[in-house]
Formats: sequence, C-alpha cells, structure tokens
Amino acid sequence: MTEPEEKPSRTTPAIERAWVRWVEQHDEEARDQLIVHYSPLVKFVAGRVAAGLPAGVDTGELTGTGVFGLMDAVDRFDPSLGFKFETFAVPRIKGAILDGLRALDWVPRSVRTHSRQIETAVAKLNNELKRAPTDEEICAEIGIGIVELHKWLSTISVANVGPLDHLVGAGDGEQRQLPASPDQGPDIAIEEKELRQAMRSEIRNLPERERTVVALYYDEGMTLSEIGSVLGVTESRVSQIHSKAIIMLRSQLAATGV
Repeated sequence: MTEPEEKPSRTTPAIERAWVRWVEQHDEEARDQLIVHYSPLVKFVAGRVAAGLPAGVDTGELTGTGVFGLMDAVDRFDPSLGFKFETFAVPRIKGAILDGLRALDWVPRSVRTHSRQIETAVAKLNNELKRAPTDEEICAEIGIGIVELHKWLSTISVANVGPLDHLVGAGDGEQRQLPASPDQGPDIAIEEKELRQAMRSEIRNLPERERTVVALYYDEGMTLSEIGSVLGVTESRVSQIHSKAIIMLRSQLAATGV
C-alpha cells in the first residue's frame, strides 16, 4: 500500500472567521464547518498510517476513529497560541487511530516475538559494543541470516505504526513545540518533556542511515517512497530501516531508565 502524497489544504479567511465564532461564541455551526473543512486531514493521516498495515485492515475504520481525534482537536485548539491547527491536530488524529488499532489487536504473535528478539539482541550488543550494532552483528546474535532479519523488520514495521510519534522529532520542527493538552497535569507534562529530551539525545546516537530516515519521516513529513528516492533504495528497505531505528530507540531509552 502506498502512502498519500498530498496533504490537505490550509486555512482560508472563511475558516479563520469560523474559528472566531467557535472559540468566542461556541457556535455549533462554526464547529461543524471546521470539522468538514479539516476532514481531509483525517484521510491523509489515516492513509499514512494504513501505508504500513496489512491489506486486511479496514482503512475505513481508521478514518472513522480518526474523526474523533479531529473533533477533539477542534474542541481543544486555541488559535491565539499561534500554532497551526494542522500541527496541533495530527498527533490527536493519529492517536485516536492508533487507539482503535490497539483495540483490534491485529498484530500477529510471531511479529511481537520477533520484535522482542531483535530488541533484546540490540540491547545486549549496545551494552557490549558501546555503539549501535550492525545488521550482521544482530543476525549473529540471534542466529539468523541477513535476508531473514530484513524479512522480520518488514513485518515488524506494521507493529511499529505510530510508536513514539509524538516524541520522535529529530530536528527543530513545530511538532515538538506543541502546547500540552488542557487536561494534561503538570507532572505528566514535565515527564513528557524529559522523555522528549531523552529521545532527541538518543536519536543523535543512531547510525547515520537510521538517523536520516527518522529525520526525513518525522521532521520533514516525507513518505517512505520519497525517502527511498532520496536514499536510492526501495520503499521496503526504508520500512526496514525505520523499524530498526525504532527498535534501537526503544532499547536505548530502556537502557537509560526512561
């Protein structure tokens, strides 16, 4: 499945007026107008999530759950803070979609097992080598061939949809600077800030190839196919590199006690 190549349109003067009516007057008609206007954003996010899922997962269900995230974003957004609504809404739409996926429990047990095996091997090798292990070293530790490892990473990519998305920002993009949700307590906000800082530090420790994929995917918003064109590899290979990067980040964060 390929990822959507176009993002939804931005704010118009009419929508700016709708924001004023909704925020200041709680005009339900204005709220409906905003939801309809930004509904392509749900389709875009759902399409991007669906790109890494098996064909059997109903993308219509993803869109349906994503709408709840959009509605929540419209209700919580404060235009006076100066953030773009799209930047504020995407994590919430994606979060609603991922909650729906978790409820479906669609990831096969074998995929979870392989993911744990790789993560355990990466943690062990990180500790022994004091650096990120190569694919060949991971293979030797697990006792599989390079082709098998790449096959595992390709299937694991479907289980890694959205992991750490609200934290993995390698550059200086807007996503990391989003305001906290109104119902987020100060302790939770501080904890997430510390986790973000730890994540940025660990991203810098990734091998160059994995670090590049993380930056292009999360910061630049590029699709896997676009990243493949930049790196001169297939979309499938980019998916494998992304999976490995996520596993490495999980392992590194666990080792630091985060």
